[in-house]
Amino acid sequence: MTLKRRVFAAGLAVAMAALLALPQAALAQQSAIADIQQRGAIKIGLSLFVPWSMRDKTGELIGFELDVGRKLAEDMGVDVEFVPTAWDGIIPALVAGKFDVIISGMSVTPARNLTVNFSDPYAYSATTLMANKTMTEGFSEDDYNKPEVIFAARRGGTPATLIAQRFPQAQLLLFDEDGAATQEVLNGKAHATMASLPTPALEAAKHPDVLHVPFDTNYDSAAEAFVLRKGDPDALNFFDNWIAAKWRDGFLEDRHNYWFKTVEWQDQVAE
Repeated sequence: MTLKRRVFAAGLAVAMAALLALPQAALAQQSAIADIQQRGAIKIGLSLFVPWSMRDKTGELIGFELDVGRKLAEDMGVDVEFVPTAWDGIIPALVAGKFDVIISGMSVTPARNLTVNFSDPYAYSATTLMANKTMTEGFSEDDYNKPEVIFAARRGGTPATLIAQRFPQAQLLLFDEDGAATQEVLNGKAHATMASLPTPALEAAKHPDVLHVPFDTNYDSAAEAFVLRKGDPDALNFFDNWIAAKWRDGFLEDRHNYWFKTVEWQDQVAE
């Protein structure tokens, strides 16, 4: 090879190396993970709703999301800062860089996915049945779909739609509030209602002599995931692998069961 060709080849190699290095450097600079490590703290956006995240009687934040966020920060070796944010503004706040990630019981939907990226699910939720024990003793699931059976539900709510779809032969009483529908079942004026988890289990635990959750059947199941800005494969990879590890070691299942299937925490919050 002539000297001219060797100089050209060396120059081309340098140029190719630079082209390959630029995207990697850019990605590293844009990654939320790099920002978190440099800052020494992860900023987590969340909205308050029971039992995902809420304030206890002293004003401290507690709940499933808080356990998840604190464990995530611990495993990353950084501090954690929770940023309570109104639900309707939480995605714009993430996109604007107010925090690194949303961990707030946000269900994965195609519409949201057009704006943000979702990690793998770290929780699952659903709507299920809650019934009056005495009025439904011995009922199979099909027994609820009879003309003499009465359901109660909030007008316009998802449970009302699900009841009409799943139990079309039953009667359906509509109320303005979820609490009124539950009260109708408590008073023995309706056989059953539907509500999102964990409400049925919590209400059954508060009124064990009257209410029960008769089946494990979930209706309208959803998956909740971490939410992060688009264009950050480094953060997406890290969060996916962290969630997978926490499923394998039982942490997520343990914390989810505590907050969604027990009432051990209820004395920490105001009625």
